[in-house]
Amino acid sequence: MRLGARIVGDLRQVLAAEVRAGERAAMTAIRAESEQVKQELRRQVTSSFGGNALGIANAWRSQVFPRSGQSLRPAGLVWTKVPNVIDAFERGALIRAKGGRKFLAIPTGFNAARGRRGRGEKGLRVTPAQMVASGQGFLRPFQSGRGFVWCLPLRQGEQTGRRRRTRLVAGGLAEIGTGNRTRREAWARSMLARGMVPMFLLLPQVKLAKRLDVKGAAERGLRRLPGRFVAAWEREIGRAAP
Repeated sequence: MRLGARIVGDLRQVLAAEVRAGERAAMTAIRAESEQVKQELRRQVTSSFGGNALGIANAWRSQVFPRSGQSLRPAGLVWTKVPNVIDAFERGALIRAKGGRKFLAIPTGFNAARGRRGRGEKGLRVTPAQMVASGQGFLRPFQSGRGFVWCLPLRQGEQTGRRRRTRLVAGGLAEIGTGNRTRREAWARSMLARGMVPMFLLLPQVKLAKRLDVKGAAERGLRRLPGRFVAAWEREIGRAAP
């Protein structure tokens, strides 16, 4: 029995078509995998820190190289615009005061105008320097003896409007609340009765809980990539088949 074979068409064109299909498949695979890793890392942030961390979550970005054209050797880059924050919560970092200082000054939820930490004049925090300059700040020790609560005296601001809303002003530096919602008035009154508001927690060090797994997300992406590439190449070949 004699068997024979011959190539139909131009071999160079066939091989060139295969290379182009491989390039498109490689770009498709790396682009999809980079996007999936980015989305997984964003979900890690929001699931660990909640909706208030959308800014940190959206700081994850991705880019595929080359930025234009096709290549059999593409690369995907996933990075964050806040690497120090991500690194600290991935390692579970131990944070200490620097420069010979004894304590970290950690702002509380009250330390922003009306409790809002957004941009603009009404969302600015009171700084430790302002606390010192005011001459009104005082310390309350923790029962554990590990640190202090740095407080400001609380007073009632001018009442305006038809409902005579109770405004709370900390040390004359910042408004920290207004009784303008259901049960908010009672809360404002109870705060005034205490006569102080915690503005900072002073601690010698803070141990952050490990909440993120960036390395794991990258490793899972690398394991998925070969299968994604093969599937994409098969689709490319299927499209090119007569």
